[in-house]
Amino acid sequence: MSGNNELNALKGPQSSLPWPFGMASASFAPSHMAPPNFQPQFQLSQGQGISAPGRRFPHKPPIGGPPAVPPSMELTPASRKKKHKLPDKSSLQERVAAVLPESALYTQLLEFESRVDAALFRKKVDIQDSLKNPPSIQKTLRIYVFNTFSNQIPGPDPPTWTLRIFGRVLDPDHTGGLVQNSNPLYPKFSSFFKTLKISLDQSLYPENHLIEWKRDRSPAPLEGFEIKRIGCQEFAATILLEMNYVPEKFKTSPALMQVLGIEVDTRPRIIAAIWHYVKVRKLQNPNDPSFFNCDAALHSVFGEEKMKFTMLSHKISQHLSPPPPIQLVHKIKLSGNNPAISACYDVLVDIPAPVQTELSNLLANPEKNKEIEACDEAICGAIRKIHEHRRRRAFFLGFSQSPVEFTNALMESQTKDLKLVAGEASRNAEKEGRSEFFNQPWVEDAAIRYLNRKPAGG
Repeated sequence: MSGNNELNALKGPQSSLPWPFGMASASFAPSHMAPPNFQPQFQLSQGQGISAPGRRFPHKPPIGGPPAVPPSMELTPASRKKKHKLPDKSSLQERVAAVLPESALYTQLLEFESRVDAALFRKKVDIQDSLKNPPSIQKTLRIYVFNTFSNQIPGPDPPTWTLRIFGRVLDPDHTGGLVQNSNPLYPKFSSFFKTLKISLDQSLYPENHLIEWKRDRSPAPLEGFEIKRIGCQEFAATILLEMNYVPEKFKTSPALMQVLGIEVDTRPRIIAAIWHYVKVRKLQNPNDPSFFNCDAALHSVFGEEKMKFTMLSHKISQHLSPPPPIQLVHKIKLSGNNPAISACYDVLVDIPAPVQTELSNLLANPEKNKEIEACDEAICGAIRKIHEHRRRRAFFLGFSQSPVEFTNALMESQTKDLKLVAGEASRNAEKEGRSEFFNQPWVEDAAIRYLNRKPAGG
């Protein structure tokens, strides 16, 4: 904004739409907990000894009589506070069904939860896609331009006048007419424009005859504008309004407008109109579908006999230009009616669909996300308890059915783990205690190397 006197804004109650963000997706994180009074870590597997922690072997519950080796059992230290990824729900379902055959209700709950998760994921993707390409509806914006004046009769106070510009979005009523609507969901007046310029009579105001407002300098939406000046002479003020199109729109050249019948529109819609023109007139090249033939109308636009579809976006750029600003002329009246209203102007504008605002508010609501996360934590806790009780049951059941074999398997597993920790996992004490071990071909060579490596004094 230039000039000594500033361009004042008619501010209303500030309202802004929250920036949308994605819904929190339901995720389960497992962690394994051991009872606080149980310290050792080991795992028993059917047909094998106790292995190092982390190895897992499938098992089945014992059926009649003590098994040769007890079912598998794994105990791990207390769970950390951070989340861990839960095992696959299908495998968990099979394990629970094996331990508790009467868990049909649990299986149904898992299936229902999977359907709910899939539905939530689809809706989340749909909402995100709609926010990227928001639908819009056309409404009528009525612009009011008028001025007021005071102290025009000579007196102690200087004569002044004030020019005001504001607008309202109109909605059709039940009778078919248009009525003003102060719907808070509609954007404010300044949201529809990039720049606003007011040009005064330079002979009356030589120093600051041009007043300019730019959207990037004042991002907060405003209800309207007003300027105030000292003066007692009537003149005509020129107002230029540059529209703020979202998405951006372009004005077509006269030649392209004659072919498509489109004056101002977005680039994708203009390109789509050309494709529709080619399809209706069957101009696509039958030998090479990536090209289309130009008839007389398209030849006057592009100047070629045939053109490739991929070059259309580049070729069309020279026929697109920024839309011209809206020009209004208002005569500053300093006598007669006060305020002095000359006229109002209607302009078609694109307004985001009301559902978009509701979707943005839904995604931006943190309480919904917290509620979903709380449900996830409760489900994770229940699954951890199920895993823990299942492991403890398998451990004690295996010990009660075959204590001797259980203890032998434990000792054998601990021996293997001890050798692995000591770096002697390749040695086998049982084989080394037999004479056949020292009759192998490599023994003689190893003995000679060992003797040659001994010191001479030895």
